[in-house]
Amino acid sequence: MPTNVYFDTGTTSEQRLYEDLIIEQLKIYGQDVYYLPRKIANKDTIFGEDPASSFDDSYIIEMYVDNTDGYMGEQEIIKKFGLELRDDITFTVSKLRWETLISNNSDLQTTLRPNEGDLVYFPTTNAFFEIQFVEHEQPFYQQNALPIYKLSCTKWEYSSQRLDTGITTIDSTEDSLSTDTMQFQFSLENETGAFVLESTIGAIDYFVNESFTMATQQPVDQGQAFETAAGTNTSSTTDDILDFSERNPFGEVDEY
Repeated sequence: MPTNVYFDTGTTSEQRLYEDLIIEQLKIYGQDVYYLPRKIANKDTIFGEDPASSFDDSYIIEMYVDNTDGYMGEQEIIKKFGLELRDDITFTVSKLRWETLISNNSDLQTTLRPNEGDLVYFPTTNAFFEIQFVEHEQPFYQQNALPIYKLSCTKWEYSSQRLDTGITTIDSTEDSLSTDTMQFQFSLENETGAFVLESTIGAIDYFVNESFTMATQQPVDQGQAFETAAGTNTSSTTDDILDFSERNPFGEVDEY
């Protein structure tokens, strides 16, 4: 044989020792984070998206933050639609620990590894990160084993998804930022239904709690400010920015 027969690497005992040492280091130098599997409701097979997806479970697990000098990626950039935050981060997690704590969740699209699209909540920065790619071959077959996953993540932009994990700090994001009025509807006393308004066009309208306003759910929303400036938020037309009483506002003055 080309290699020395008296020095065998990659034995089961060495692999287990190697894995135990990695787990010990992660528990010493890692951070406690929450892994949130994405629950698919109605996936768009063309765009690969599911705006109605939710996150009903959370698992606390230790992960090591690979970034030492702050976030990676393009970070804050100005584009034609305004300011975008593209903060990237890489987490390292033990394969054995992930399989033991998380792999049995029924919402996972595959139980073989962490799923792209799932979230990692990082309490230290109070931020959510969406998994974009899962690298399973680094380090490359040390002791002929692959004991860790490296999760390449990007800061997640919340868009009214349901967060019902039971963790107050996580679920409060939905309460403060969601613009889904269906989450503010009045329910019946037995919580099995909701009040509905009578409709003549077939659409269902619900009673919505008056605590829901775009100003509180989306502080950066300027729709109300624009309506006030244009004078369209009142029944009077005297303060409107556009005067629709004119017969021909874009042409010459009519002569009678």
